[in-house]
This record gives sequence, C-alpha cells and structure tokens, in this order.
Amino acid sequence: MTASDGRRERKKAQTRTRIREAALDLFASQGYRETTIAQIAAAADVATRTVTLHFPAKEDLLFADDPFTADSLAHRLRARTAESTLDAVGDWMHATMRDLDARDHESGVDPAHIWQRRALRAELLMADDDLRGRARAGYRDLELLIAAGIGEDTGRPGDALLPRLAAATVVTGLREIYVTREGQAQAKAATSDLAGLVDQVLAFARAGLGDATG
Repeated sequence: MTASDGRRERKKAQTRTRIREAALDLFASQGYRETTIAQIAAAADVATRTVTLHFPAKEDLLFADDPFTADSLAHRLRARTAESTLDAVGDWMHATMRDLDARDHESGVDPAHIWQRRALRAELLMADDDLRGRARAGYRDLELLIAAGIGEDTGRPGDALLPRLAAATVVTGLREIYVTREGQAQAKAATSDLAGLVDQVLAFARAGLGDATG
C-alpha cells in the first residue's frame, strides 16, 4: 500500500466514524425511525450519497463493523486447547475490548468513549422491535457456537438442554451488560470495569454448569 493509499483509507475511516457518530446522536435525541439519512448527512457534513455509500441501509449504522462477531469467536474457539469454552469466551471478550481500547488510544479518543457509545447503541437496539430482532439473530450465532463448545466440554450434544441453557445465559448476560444499572454507570469509566461485569456473567454460567453436572 502506498502512502497515498494509506491516507485515503484513513480519510475513509474517519468519514465513516463521523457519519456513525452523527447518526447515534440523532437517534438518541429524536428517535431511530424519526431520523432521516439527509439529517445524518447534514450533521456529519457530508453528502447524502456519502452516507449511503458507507451504510447502504439505515440499520447498518448500528450493526456494521461490530467487532464481537461470530467469525472471530469461532476462530478463538477453534484455537483453544485445554481451556474450557467459557474461559475461551472470556479471553475473546477481554482481548476484543483491549483491541478497541488500543484503537481508540491510537486515534486520540478517550478510552471510555467507545463504551459509552456501545451503551447508547444497546439502548437504541432494545427500544426498537425490528432492531432488537436483528440483534437477536446475530446473538443466536454466538449462542450456537458457545453451546457447541460447552457440549464438547461436558460430553453432550451441542443441542442438548444444558449446553443450550448455559450458552443462552452467557449471551443474554453479555448482551444485557450495557443496559443494566451497573453497565450504564461503568460505561462512563474504564474498560476494566466493564470487563469485571463480563467476568460476573461467566462466573454465573460456570456456577450453573457446576450445579447441573455436580
């Protein structure tokens, strides 16, 4: 990649971030459905076509570029050796959060900013039936991966009750972190505080597995 290509990619990423930030602010202040692409373009100081080039559908403004993907979790679970599925999920969560912090630090953004924005995004997703449905479809992919891993750990099929129940507990807990009282408060602080809530979710799931298999 040439220096010119690098500058072009950085500018593209900056524009994409500016559009998404403007959209989140408008969604929060006047509602997701009430916000138009033209309003987002005006707030981001770009052409309307620029918004749709980066985000072809309005809901992509909330779902595109999410780092907690099923593909990245699947890769992490395939790489595990002696560790349990829940340990691998915890490591994946913490590593992804550290990567996000490092990315923001390199760009000069307050480390707490991304977690505040993710908390806002979670509120918006939970407030709209269609957005909540799409989010849950994505969460299901994570749930199936975790259930399959727990099934391997416990000598059960991945679609048996215990693995599915434990996986649902983990995914629901991680999803709900941002909209809980603790998550809302700690999103304003450091990532390590949110990481502590991740550990609480995993500890709860481990306890349930221990009780069920004991």
